[in-house]
Amino acid sequence: MIRRTSLALSFLFLAFISIPARAQAAASQVDLAQLADEAQVWLAGLIQINTTNPPGNEAVAAKYIAGILEKEGVPAEVLEVLPGRSIVVARLQSGAMPDPSNALLLLAHLDVVGVDAKKWSVDPFGAVIKDGYLYGRGAIDDKGMVIANLASFIALKRNGVRLSRDVIFVADDDEEQGGAASIKTVIEKYWDKIACAYALNEGGRVMVQDGKVQYVGIQASEKVSYNITVTATGISGHGSVPRPDNAVVHLSAAISKIGAYQAPPEPITITLRYFEQLTKIEDEETAKWMRALEQPERLELAVKHLGDASPVWNSMLRDTIAPTMLRAGVRVNVVPSEATANLNVRLLPGHSIQDIIAALAKLVNDKQIRFDLAPDSGENAPPSDLNSPLYQTIERVAPQDFPGAIALPFLSTGATDSAELRLHKVQAYGLLPFPLTEADDLRMHADDERIPLESFRKGVAFLYHVVSEFAAAK
Repeated sequence: MIRRTSLALSFLFLAFISIPARAQAAASQVDLAQLADEAQVWLAGLIQINTTNPPGNEAVAAKYIAGILEKEGVPAEVLEVLPGRSIVVARLQSGAMPDPSNALLLLAHLDVVGVDAKKWSVDPFGAVIKDGYLYGRGAIDDKGMVIANLASFIALKRNGVRLSRDVIFVADDDEEQGGAASIKTVIEKYWDKIACAYALNEGGRVMVQDGKVQYVGIQASEKVSYNITVTATGISGHGSVPRPDNAVVHLSAAISKIGAYQAPPEPITITLRYFEQLTKIEDEETAKWMRALEQPERLELAVKHLGDASPVWNSMLRDTIAPTMLRAGVRVNVVPSEATANLNVRLLPGHSIQDIIAALAKLVNDKQIRFDLAPDSGENAPPSDLNSPLYQTIERVAPQDFPGAIALPFLSTGATDSAELRLHKVQAYGLLPFPLTEADDLRMHADDERIPLESFRKGVAFLYHVVSEFAAAK
């Protein structure tokens, strides 16, 4: 159980030491412990709204968030994207008129991926608190971020912070599917409502190792998501008469080869900078292999060592292909004429999906197998600027909130809505602000997704420090 009095004092002390003098007056008025208490209640309520996508049902969640804003005296718009699918938008203005030219967007998504409830130890939509964790689908991805953004936004309003730029709060929809109600449609329909120069979104990480924050990863670029359907064809027939052209057998052989395949490693600029800065805090053996990434003759061996140490590092250093779904058959005694599998492909920025398809066709080398690119391709966007005022603010605040930690650029292996914003010339950064171990970070999209309550509270404080420092009038 957290002792509220001592925690409140420690948070208020951090508020004074962790931000420059020009923002201290505003921050000193914020009871961050109380704010975190309220935010925890808001998060539990949001988790309890099932927004599994598909179908999403984000309209209900958007109204819930709008209700919290309206109680704070902040006008909020619930904007329909498609029937039953809505976003919520609110704005704190720095002047008499909305000004998108230097506005800051606080973005997170309301929808979540599906669950197999039988595999969870608790109700995935019950917002159960157990052993210091809040469990629930979306606790990390991405309802925790929705509420952290909301808490920072409300704290700015409560304290009457004089702003140097507009701050826009958006909780959007259809991020997990990237379908007809996604950020692309939101921009097409409502860009005038959310136009901005800077954005904070999911995609970063505050990495905990041995009980201490090791680094703050600021997502400035991301891998590009594609899905490929692998189809095996054959002749259907009775299960009592096996044939060598059985589609299930051919699909299984193809998937076995693909599952064992690893694309060649290719560290890109942002990833090399990430590992270069990590050498300052890693043990010497690990740092040695990080430095070897820039030595062509040692690259393969370096990537093997780093990939063995972390599956996330492996994915950051190469294109990846993950078989995710298999479909075949209509009856137990019928040999099907067709069997299919889905490959979820994540490419490094700038890489060609057609090159990957050609490589897979050559690898499988089976005339009964074909590869088809699904229409839900991601966006190949440019990276955000590592010298922008927002990046520098995060870089400055992070080690003050987490002493001994470093801030570094991060290529996320997952896709986010930031890619579409970057295509609209927004300097967008991923900053999932909660200190998490890699084990908890990897629970995103997995069973028993959860967030440590202490980490949630620290994340609320950290994000507020970043937002207030960046948005407060100079």
